[in-house]
Amino acid sequence: MRLPRAFSIISFTILLVAGGVSTALCQQTAERTAHAMSATPDVAVGSQYVTTHVYIAPEDFDRFVSSVLATFGGTTSKKVVTHVTPSPSSTFSQLILTPVGTISAFGFTTPVPYPYGIERTGYLVTDMGTAIRAARQTGADILVTPFDDPIGQDAVIQWPGGVNTQLYTHFTAPSYKPLETVPENRIYVSSDRADSFVQSFLAFSHGKVLSNDDHAPGVEIGRPKDTYRRIRIESTFAKLTVLVTDGHLPYPYGREVTGYEVANLSDTLTKAKGAGVTVLVAPYQADQREAAIVQFPGGYIAEIHSLVKK
Repeated sequence: MRLPRAFSIISFTILLVAGGVSTALCQQTAERTAHAMSATPDVAVGSQYVTTHVYIAPEDFDRFVSSVLATFGGTTSKKVVTHVTPSPSSTFSQLILTPVGTISAFGFTTPVPYPYGIERTGYLVTDMGTAIRAARQTGADILVTPFDDPIGQDAVIQWPGGVNTQLYTHFTAPSYKPLETVPENRIYVSSDRADSFVQSFLAFSHGKVLSNDDHAPGVEIGRPKDTYRRIRIESTFAKLTVLVTDGHLPYPYGREVTGYEVANLSDTLTKAKGAGVTVLVAPYQADQREAAIVQFPGGYIAEIHSLVKK
């Protein structure tokens, strides 16, 4: 009896120590994030100025824009031919302003210079120089240093975990209507880099963690028998959901860049199908949501969800 008892005491002591270390690490992380946040300016403007970047083949461009409008409603800017990279290139460009999120659509008629095409979103910031300094200070890498485009300035940064984001300013400040619902940027990262990404993003965005679920239902990533870690964040840069996975993802999970909240998922999917949108993942319920994943003409994949009333 002595050995098992001694072993139990040692095991209990280890658990207490481990729990204390875990709590201390969480507290230290929170303190570091709060310090970094207080040390950096808030450069966000508003969620209606957070644009999902969608790259479409020129021959699919107009059909893609029409399908988004038919699905969500909204308006567009004038379609133009322009250059949006620091090296020579040419693209169709059009802004799609929907009540559930803004899309910047690009249809390059030339090869796309690196690293364009893999940045997920564009964030309007109050001042480019200030934003770049804040990004560096909070652990982001500057992949493309600021340069002038036809209407303002652009840069591309990379968060820990390999997540690329455009920062932009306009010479003349834009004025878009507030959104009816705020979209979420959906970020897939590994467990090795998830905490570093979250700490860096929170410090830059001055956001807050709404939830951090270590046992989120795996149906959300196409693995209904499993669980995974899901972190939901909210800031002036809109919503952000971090999906922490082992990368063993069935198609199309990980391909959806943005999640759009609509009033009624069934009605929205009916409109979408009528506009040539394909439903890749049929509606399912989890975390008080009914959600589906769809593909628009031209290949853009998105999540669409509506809230389920309790």
